[in-house]
Amino acid sequence: MDRNLLKDLWQQHSGKIIGGLTGLILGVLIICFGFFRTLFVLICVIAGYIVGKRIDEKEDIMEILDRLLPPGYHR
Repeated sequence: MDRNLLKDLWQQHSGKIIGGLTGLILGVLIICFGFFRTLFVLICVIAGYIVGKRIDEKEDIMEILDRLLPPGYHR
């Protein structure tokens, strides 16, 4: 295919493409693993994204853990 055609398709329909692929992946995960296992995987992915985003923003990992974990965890 022509690169310009793919670029134009992406610019005009990127939301539809991302939404369709997300729905396809989510549907396959639910069929393969079940609803609750898929929900667990999605929660882990979201948590990983948040931690990765904070690392990219140069936030200290120990500071994040101190806020998330109960007092007295870190020695």
